[in-house]
Amino acid sequence: MVKKSAYGVIKRPRSSADRDYPPGGCIFSASSCKLLFFPFFGLTTDTSAATALAALSLAAFENMVGSTTGFRARPGQHAMAECVASTLARADLGEQPSPTKSIAVIQAGTGVGKSAAYASTAIAQALARKTRVVISTATVALQEQLMTKDLPALAQTMAQPFVFALAKGRGRYVCKVKLERLVGVGSAEDELFDDMADNDRPVPKVSALSQEAIEERRTRLFETMATALATARWDGDRDTLADQPDPRDWSAVAAERHTCTARHCPRYKECSYYNARTRLAEANVIVANHDLVLASLGLKTLPDLDNCLVVFDEGHHLPAVALDQFSNAMDLSNLRWLDKLPKTMTEVAGKLALHVGEDVQTVTSQLKAALTTLARMAMDLVWQHTGSNAQGGGNDGTLRFANGVLPDALREPVTQIHAQATGLSSVLEALGVDVKTVAKEDPSQAVLCAQLYARLGGLAPRLGSLVSTAGLLLEHGEQPLAKWLQAESESGFLTVTAHACPIMPGDLLHQFLWSQVRGAIVTSASLTSCGSFDYFLKEAGLSNNPNVTALEVSSPFDYAVQGTLTVVHTQADPKNAEAYTAEMVQALMQDIEQVRRGALVLFTSRAQMRAATEALPGHLQDMVLVQGTQSRTRLLASHMERVEGGMPSVLFGLQSFGEGLDLPGALCETVFIAKLPFAPPSDPVDEARAEWLKRLGRDPFNELVIPATGIKLLQWTGRAIRTEEDRARVICYDKRLLQTAYGKRMLSGLPPYRLEKRGG
Repeated sequence: MVKKSAYGVIKRPRSSADRDYPPGGCIFSASSCKLLFFPFFGLTTDTSAATALAALSLAAFENMVGSTTGFRARPGQHAMAECVASTLARADLGEQPSPTKSIAVIQAGTGVGKSAAYASTAIAQALARKTRVVISTATVALQEQLMTKDLPALAQTMAQPFVFALAKGRGRYVCKVKLERLVGVGSAEDELFDDMADNDRPVPKVSALSQEAIEERRTRLFETMATALATARWDGDRDTLADQPDPRDWSAVAAERHTCTARHCPRYKECSYYNARTRLAEANVIVANHDLVLASLGLKTLPDLDNCLVVFDEGHHLPAVALDQFSNAMDLSNLRWLDKLPKTMTEVAGKLALHVGEDVQTVTSQLKAALTTLARMAMDLVWQHTGSNAQGGGNDGTLRFANGVLPDALREPVTQIHAQATGLSSVLEALGVDVKTVAKEDPSQAVLCAQLYARLGGLAPRLGSLVSTAGLLLEHGEQPLAKWLQAESESGFLTVTAHACPIMPGDLLHQFLWSQVRGAIVTSASLTSCGSFDYFLKEAGLSNNPNVTALEVSSPFDYAVQGTLTVVHTQADPKNAEAYTAEMVQALMQDIEQVRRGALVLFTSRAQMRAATEALPGHLQDMVLVQGTQSRTRLLASHMERVEGGMPSVLFGLQSFGEGLDLPGALCETVFIAKLPFAPPSDPVDEARAEWLKRLGRDPFNELVIPATGIKLLQWTGRAIRTEEDRARVICYDKRLLQTAYGKRMLSGLPPYRLEKRGG
C-alpha cells in the first residue's frame, strides 16, 4: 500500500527482495529502501534545463556508486539522491526577479547512506552551476566524518575535482596581536591591558603560591603557542593544538569580531582566521555547523545563502539551535567590568587624541546602580519563589514571568538599563570607528590601534547583552516571550541573571533563515514523530510552505528479524517517580545480570541514574561505566576495550548518550530505556510555550510534548541496530508505551521491531 501526505511522503511496505543486499562496511555503503518515489507535490513545473541539471547530478551519484568496489546503490539511497537532485535543480540562485525556492525535508533511516546521496548530487550540481555547497551539521563527529572520510572518498570518483574546507567560528583561532602582547613582543603599551580580565566572574581564592604557579603555567603556554606559530609548526587553530588549553587561558588570546580591526590590523596578512577565510573562499564545498550558519546570517562569513546550495544534515537540531541563537541574557551580579569602562574609554581616546562626547563616568555609574537595584530585586523575587534555605537565605532557582509580563516593579530599572546601556554602546561604537580611522590614515600607529581597539572590543559584547536583553524584557506583543530570572550559587558566589527568549523556533527560522535560502536539503534519521513530519515542519518554520517536499526513506535493516522491543509492565505508575524508580531499578539489575557483551542504559534524570548506580551489587559494579565519571572519549574507549576483550560492559548514560552514539555489533546488543524520555517540565521556554498554547485553547501536551518525546524515543531506540548484521533488543520499562493512546502514537513512529510484553 502506498501512503501519501500533503508533503509528498511516499512509503511502501518491505518486501523479501529488499533483504538481498551486500554486506556493509563502506562509508558510501548502499542501502535498501522502503519507498516508492513519485514526482514532487507543491513545486513549480520542471523546465528542461532543471531536468537536465537533475539528470547530470544524479549521474554523478550513480558514477560514485559504480566506482566504489563491491558496493551498489540501494533503492532508498538512489531515491534520496534523486530527490536531492530534483529539489536543488528547481531552485533559482542569484539575482532573479521572482526566484523559485525549493527545499526537501528527507528522513533517511540508519544505514541508508545519506551523506553519499546528498554530497555527490549536490556537489556535482554546484560545480555545473558554478556555485558552492554549504553542508551544515550539528556535531563535531559528523564534521570529522565528512572531512576525513566521505568527501575525500567522493573526490576520488568525481569527474571534476573540487575543493572542500571546514568553516569554524572566529573564536577557534588565535589573535596574534593578543598573543604577542601576552608574551611581551607586541608593544610597549601592555599596561593598557592590565585591567582586562579574561572572565569577570568571581573565582575561588587561591594562595599566592598557587596563583604564581597558574601565572607561570599560562606564561609557558603562551610562549609555546607563539613559538609554534612563528615557526609554522602551528596554524593558529585551537583544534590543531596537541593539548587543548583551558577555556580561560584560550579566551585571553582568542580572535573576536568585536576586538578585530580586520584589514587595518598590522597582522592581517598573517592572521590565522583570515587565512582560513581565504581558503574558505576558494572552496567549492564548505562544511559548517548549524550554530555558525545561523550566527553568520548577514555577516558574509559564509557564502550568501541565496546564491549557493545548502544541506542541513542532523537537521532535527535546527529548531533548538535557533532558540539558542536568539536567546538573550544579562548578568546582574558580576559588574566589575563596568568599573573599567570609563577608564578604558578615556585612556583609549587619550592615547590617540580622540574625544569621548558623553559623560561616560556619570552614565556608567547610573547603569551600575540600576543593575545593582535590579539584581537585589531579582534575588528577592527568586528567593520568595524558592523559599528559604538552611542558612536563612534563599534557594537557587528560576522564576519565570507568567505570560511574558514583566512585573511593574522591575520595569523602571530595566528601562533605565536599556537607555543607559544603549547610550554607552553608541559612544563605544563611535570611538571604535575613530580608532580604526586612525589606523587607516596613520599606518605607523596600526599596532597601537589594533591593541586599543581590542581593548574596547572586550567591552562591546557585555554592553550589547544589556541592550538586547533589556529590550526583550520590555517587549510585549501578541505572542509572548519567555522571560525569567535565575539565581545560582557556585564556589560560595551567587550569580543572578535575567533572560529573555522567543518561544517559537519556527518563526525565527522562517524569518531569518528560509527567507534567504533558495535551494536546500534538510535531512536526518529522526525528522518524523509518531509517523508524521508535521511536528518537525512546524518547529523548523517549514509548515504549509508550498516549496517544501517531505520524503521518508526507510532504513534497509529488517528490524522484525534483527531486533525485538520488549515493554515491561511495572506495578508502579511511572508518574509515581519514587515507587516507579525503585521497581524499575530492581528489574534493571536482574536484566543486567543477563548481559554478556555490550549494553547501554538510558536514563531520563541524574537522580534516576544515581539510584541505579547505588543499587548495583558488588559483582556488577566492575562491568558498569557511568557517564560523568570520566570523559566521554575515555568512557567509550574503556567500553570497547572490555567488549573486545570478551568481558561484559554496560554504559549508564543520559540524553546525550541517546543520540549520535554509534556502537555496532557486540558493543551494544541491548538498549535499556528506563522511562519514556519526556523533557523536564521546568524549562522556562517550554513552560512559556505551553502557557501560551493553553491561552489559545490548544493542548500543549499533544501538540508539543508527545511529538518531542516521540523523536527522542526514535533516537534512543536507534542506538540498538547499527548495521545489517546486528542482532539487538530494546527493553523499555515504561508500560505507558503500550497502555496509553499517546504511547501508541510514539510506538507507531518507531522501526517495526518484533514487539514483546513482559509482566502485567
